[in-house]
Amino acid sequence: MALVPYEETTEFGLQKFHKPLKTFSFANHTIQIRQDWRHLGVAAVVWDAAIVLSTYLEMGAVELRGRSAVELGAGTGLVGIVAALLGAHVTITDRKVALEFLKSNVQANLPPHIQPKTVVKELTWGQNLGSFSPGEFDLILGADIIYLEETFTDLLQTLEHLCSNHSVILLACRIRYERDNNFLAMLERQFTVRKVHYDPEKDVHIYEAQKRNQKEDL
Repeated sequence: MALVPYEETTEFGLQKFHKPLKTFSFANHTIQIRQDWRHLGVAAVVWDAAIVLSTYLEMGAVELRGRSAVELGAGTGLVGIVAALLGAHVTITDRKVALEFLKSNVQANLPPHIQPKTVVKELTWGQNLGSFSPGEFDLILGADIIYLEETFTDLLQTLEHLCSNHSVILLACRIRYERDNNFLAMLERQFTVRKVHYDPEKDVHIYEAQKRNQKEDL
């Protein structure tokens, strides 16, 4: 699940989470994302990292048309929805408890001709990887999924399983704590990592990662 820290301390900051609906414009579509802070908390609101990553995809930074993509810890599903609208075949994942909420947002925002190219599927990091083929996806997407230190090993195992040597990982996040940098250091042991984008207004970084070439490690 897209777990992030709860830092909004002002009444104004809280208001955006309690709005039942947030509206965005991406890929020439109006997207209305339902939020449910009261029942599902941090997994059911739109965080800035998802907006920044969606904008990055819309900029054409990576080729999406006809590519296979997976969103991890999708929460509201915004990033996966945008990727689908931009032409990708998308598997949008989260833990079982959030799936019905996630499905409702996906179904409400994808035109009928795009819905068959999109699947909402359960994925608990490090656990039910057998239901995904190794190296299955061209693109792995994650927005604000780097937070809970106890999930880092499972997340790395999941990335390793889903990636082929040609897959690209895009992770959007704020660097809030030292543990966030610790995760990036862990990631760099298995992947080549570089920062490809920074939004100073929202203080969100996007990192691109690819599996290390075995020859590079020799």
